[in-house]
Amino acid sequence: MMPRDVDPRLLRGFVAAAEELHFTRAAARLYVAQQALSRDVRRLEQSLDTSLFVRTTRAVELTPDGERLLPLARRVLRAHEELAAAFGADSGPRALLVDLNTDGPSTGRHVLERARELAPDCELMARFESGLTHAAAEIAAGRLDVSFGYADGLAPALRARLEQAPVRYEPLAVLLPEGHALAARAAVRLDELAGETVYAGAGNPRTVEWTGLARELFAGRGIEVAPPAPVAVGKEEFRRVMVKTGHPVLATVDFLDMPGCVKRPLTDPVPLSPLSMVWRKGFGHPGLDALRAAATGLAADRGWLVPPPGSWTPARLTQGPGGG
Repeated sequence: MMPRDVDPRLLRGFVAAAEELHFTRAAARLYVAQQALSRDVRRLEQSLDTSLFVRTTRAVELTPDGERLLPLARRVLRAHEELAAAFGADSGPRALLVDLNTDGPSTGRHVLERARELAPDCELMARFESGLTHAAAEIAAGRLDVSFGYADGLAPALRARLEQAPVRYEPLAVLLPEGHALAARAAVRLDELAGETVYAGAGNPRTVEWTGLARELFAGRGIEVAPPAPVAVGKEEFRRVMVKTGHPVLATVDFLDMPGCVKRPLTDPVPLSPLSMVWRKGFGHPGLDALRAAATGLAADRGWLVPPPGSWTPARLTQGPGGG
């Protein structure tokens, strides 16, 4: 018998448990008690007259009916979000929260500004917190909507809960303390960094994907990843920490200028960070549509997805040129 009037809350609990395959983590993601989540799943199973999970002391797995329900439940929840956006109290969609990583020039900012032009009636709210690893977890938990970064560097379990679209192969640069031997160069060859210790966010749990990219880039080139350092917030704190440590810093060519240092593009080969836009699986919003259209248009207009010949990209990248 076909079920009637399935409560979206029950579907939301099922989807969280199905994606986490761990009831404690799923309950924390939804800000509910584990007992309440288990009760909701049982209610859904009773409503559908089937078992959705196989639970043992060691693992939680989906049954065949659970596997069949998951994509259907995601579509139903997405339809509810779209309905709420279309007929909310203010007759418009809620604001979309977009993390740009840094309050300065960036690819994400270019995309956001174009999206605001494409969808002027949407409220696209920027946030600035570094690290896609942290932002992706916030997106998966529903506390953030969109972010940008090296998505292929995320842990597979986290990446499986997100959707992503390639935006740009971002050329990398190095920030050098004023007075550094390489600061007078217009560009810095990678082999000129041999023997250097370069900071790339090591020890910062928010930027694990960035540190991983740096380790791969530096491997076999005689470049060391700098040990953990205090996370500096603001230009003055950044300058103080940089002067104190003396380490060059791996960055993108669009990274904002910092006092007490110079930024130089890296060459021979040109290292690229594959930047993607990421959002939660099944999420729908007119602002997200505008962001995707903006990213696609800018990439086409500016050649963002055409890597220069002889460039380097991470080995885990499944498309585009290899390198190293």
